[in-house]
Amino acid sequence: MEDMKKRKMDEGSNNGSGETSTTQDYLRSLLDPLNKSQLVDLLSRLGSQYPSIAEEIKGLASADPVHRKLFVRGLAWNTTSETLCAAFQMHGEIEEGAVIYDKATGKSRGYGFITYKHMESAQSALGAPSRLIDSRMAVCNLACEGLTGASTTPDLAQRKLYVGGLSPEISSEMLLNFFGRYGDIEEGSVAYDKDTNESRGFGFVTYKTVEAAKKAIDDPHKLFGGRTIIVKLADTHRSKTVQTHLPAPMVPLQVPMGAGGYAQPGKAPAGGGAPVGYPYPQTVAPYPASSYPNPPVAPAPYPTQTQISYAQVPSKKEPLGHSPAPPVGMGGYPPYYYPKQ
Repeated sequence: MEDMKKRKMDEGSNNGSGETSTTQDYLRSLLDPLNKSQLVDLLSRLGSQYPSIAEEIKGLASADPVHRKLFVRGLAWNTTSETLCAAFQMHGEIEEGAVIYDKATGKSRGYGFITYKHMESAQSALGAPSRLIDSRMAVCNLACEGLTGASTTPDLAQRKLYVGGLSPEISSEMLLNFFGRYGDIEEGSVAYDKDTNESRGFGFVTYKTVEAAKKAIDDPHKLFGGRTIIVKLADTHRSKTVQTHLPAPMVPLQVPMGAGGYAQPGKAPAGGGAPVGYPYPQTVAPYPASSYPNPPVAPAPYPTQTQISYAQVPSKKEPLGHSPAPPVGMGGYPPYYYPKQ
């Protein structure tokens, strides 16, 4: 009897393990065709009902740092790693945080990274991506997204404004407070010189909506800090800056042509202008060698005549009042006198 009971218990345990394995495979087959939103909704309900499942979900989500690491850009040049961490510690425990510096100059490159210990802390920080750090509006997004966050949306060109003509006393915080009257600001700051840390007289403001940017542009009251400022789309300002550096267009000159199609030096072109004194490059059509005449043959040199040399006649000193006798040439006559034939 005891052997029979023992055998029945073993069979029951085997059936139980078999049923468990069968149930997991069966559930997987049911979950496989579900989409992501359906799975997320199902697991969120299970996690809210069973704390053990919630802890397991939390551990899986925080295992990969890609879900916990933030990229923070738009930092002020004087922002340090300590001030950066202090601005983000309200959302949870920070595992690592640092501002990136240039190796050659040792100065800040204007961005940094924050890595939280838990994923929910990173999600909480992303809920408010824009924050004021050292009087400058900084923006954060997941580091795995790089610059593909909110500031690179297709309508960014209609939301980012250029503000020129600023007084040197205007800070980034004053700039944001002034333009905050038109709508929520995503990012903005005054442009500062890296070496002197002084204002360059302009800045940028990026709104969260296109409507707020239009309000800032259309407002006729452009007096700020005792100066009349310039407010326009940042892309428009950039395109005009590029155009001012383009070289002047080349204007072709009309060259007067003479016979044979060659430029006539010294004559003014048609319509006035400076005279043409230098040859202009001409495009000459190639001709076959057979079309050219044979080059002229140089004439034969004339025969040379034998030169006759005469002996020098010593001069005699004649007394005053007498001219020397002319030299005698051929036939007894002077060389410059020949009798008529």
